[in-house]
Amino acid sequence: MTIRRFVLAAALLCLFTLPALADEPKLISTSGDWSAYSFKEGNGTVCYMASQPKKAEGKYTKRDPVFALITHRPAENTHNVFSYIAGYTYKTGSDVILTIDDKTFNLFTHKDMAWAKDADTDNRITDAVKKGSKMVVKGTSARGTETTDTYSLKGSGTAHDAIDKACKTK
Repeated sequence: MTIRRFVLAAALLCLFTLPALADEPKLISTSGDWSAYSFKEGNGTVCYMASQPKKAEGKYTKRDPVFALITHRPAENTHNVFSYIAGYTYKTGSDVILTIDDKTFNLFTHKDMAWAKDADTDNRITDAVKKGSKMVVKGTSARGTETTDTYSLKGSGTAHDAIDKACKTK
């Protein structure tokens, strides 16, 4: 993972999910294959951890950068929100299959992103990410291309501790 890729991740996060008044994300730390960031949004702090796949498979000709994120927004009382930026537009109505070691989760999609259906699922995914060793994400593009992205979870627990501390959630 290069710092440049994570700056891109921060820019993508700002583009897709942040109000116009948010500050530039700042790197808190990098541990293993995960990095932790924070930024000011309105009167609060937003913290997130991000990683890119170690292996990306699929018969596609072009694909934008891909990221898995877990985000805390204490001012909105949201924690451990799992989101996925696919690098392509998903097939309308399709689900993403997220597998962390022996646990499987279904994510709903909208445009090029996928999320858990509720906060309980977000928390279960986050717990699995922190304790797991491998994460696999399977999705289908609007063109019908099936993709499989494989992540290392090395450093995810430490990255999560960093966003907890930065956002004072523990």
